[in-house]
Amino acid sequence: MTTQPPALLIAGHGTRDEAGAEAFRDFVKELGRRHPELPVAGGFIELSPPPLGEAVTELVERGVRRFAAVPLMLVSAGHAKGDIPAALAREKERHPGVTYTYGRPLGPHPALLRVLERRLDEALGDTAREDVTVLLVGRGSTDPDANAEVCKAARLLWEGRGYAGVETAFVSLAAPDVPSGLDRCARLGARRIVVLPYFLFTGILPERVRRQTEEWAAAHPETEVRSADVIGPEPELLDLVMERYAEAVAGDLRMNCDSCVYRIALPGFEDKVGLPQQPHFHPDDDGHGHGHGHHHGGHTHSHAH
Repeated sequence: MTTQPPALLIAGHGTRDEAGAEAFRDFVKELGRRHPELPVAGGFIELSPPPLGEAVTELVERGVRRFAAVPLMLVSAGHAKGDIPAALAREKERHPGVTYTYGRPLGPHPALLRVLERRLDEALGDTAREDVTVLLVGRGSTDPDANAEVCKAARLLWEGRGYAGVETAFVSLAAPDVPSGLDRCARLGARRIVVLPYFLFTGILPERVRRQTEEWAAAHPETEVRSADVIGPEPELLDLVMERYAEAVAGDLRMNCDSCVYRIALPGFEDKVGLPQQPHFHPDDDGHGHGHGHHHGGHTHSHAH
């Protein structure tokens, strides 16, 4: 008798954009189609149905007792570091006997860099790379470690690919914003800029990046500016999620804790060291309001429960 492998739970951020939420749900369905040997379910931390707790219940009702949770997120910000682990701890209390391991976020990974390079090629057409400055735009976070990961992705994207430069900007919560990032590119002498959204799927924030790019370009006709597309449900992304799943199942996890605000006193964030993690209650989660169900204990980057 063969042992059933742990199920796969995909944890998404959530978006008010229905097309973005549907892209996530379609992605989860495609993973299930590709891996019929695995029970696969997915849910969101906030803003979109289904909530993560509903996805866990779905797996439990299918007889699942063990699962590996993979955050469908590019960087390890507050959701990946705190909200999802706390929500999973809450689900463990709701479903006694269930065990899980927790995987790490997706980027920056060579497979994703290849997709980003492809998106740039699509936007560039016949334009030579050495004439182009790329502005990689991340979501933005109050977590400096998460913002630093976007800068790392930008550097890795620049290495060996022949672009004039790769700069970074953020669409919310962090500086520089998109117009400031474009200003910086122009001050550095860029004549052609491609704005590349560092997002998995379409949504309100990637659309905001595109709109702000168009507004800046209209005010700076001397600079050629193009917008590239989001990463999207590419085969590389599907394969990478399964790689993160395999890591979580095998216990081969290499999360970077060196610059985590919950472990290290970073300037301006000293008050976060050792903070306990709060579950982020999903507005669609029946019977739960924000601020309940405190998950006791400091932030440990623990993965197996």
